[in-house]
Amino acid sequence: MLDRDGFRPNVGIILLNQKNQVFWGKRIRTHSWQFPQGGIDRGESPEQAMFRELHEEIGLMPEHVRIIARTRDWLRYEVPERYIRRDARGHYKGQKQIWFLLQLTGQDWNLNLRATNHPEFDAWRWNDYWVPLDVVVEFKRGVYEMALRELARYLPRNDHRNRYLRSGMRTRDADHPHNNHEAAAVQMPAPMMELPPGATFEPNPQAQGQRAFPLHPAAKIKNAT
Repeated sequence: MLDRDGFRPNVGIILLNQKNQVFWGKRIRTHSWQFPQGGIDRGESPEQAMFRELHEEIGLMPEHVRIIARTRDWLRYEVPERYIRRDARGHYKGQKQIWFLLQLTGQDWNLNLRATNHPEFDAWRWNDYWVPLDVVVEFKRGVYEMALRELARYLPRNDHRNRYLRSGMRTRDADHPHNNHEAAAVQMPAPMMELPPGATFEPNPQAQGQRAFPLHPAAKIKNAT
């Protein structure tokens, strides 16, 4: 579904934890990191598409989050022609996105990268709000910066009491597989894959025997048509 200018409607999701850190996901079998995002289907509102993508990509339900804010208007990026399928060239131009800022009200273990049979991410971590844009595919960086800047004004104020509450939970949290980074590191099948500190890796059971990291750049692009 394209608009008259050749842009596909899309939503982007910036998910915060209680420390105002953001969910940062590694695209499956690539070295590219990004926020959850996805296309808006015909008949869907941006909010409906956001909740659908939230579940499909990271396993969360509406009761696990609270909407804090959204961008006022569409933010657009163009996709370079080399990333566009030949049959879509000439009429597909890129994406226009509404970005949502969400607060996680559930727990880390509610996150599930295998909620569907078509996972988008194979690792994730909590990252500082101002994410490193150099690991984002180049033509999306401008939109990421615009979304982060527009939504930064709505960041909740941190309650410093949480710092002490969380410090007392470290031992208990370490027992859970999503928070046990030493256990996660043991699962990493490819020594060439370097994850940032604190990242959680979830292997794809359907990828047995497949090349772990395709070299073709088009593998990094979602919904290019």
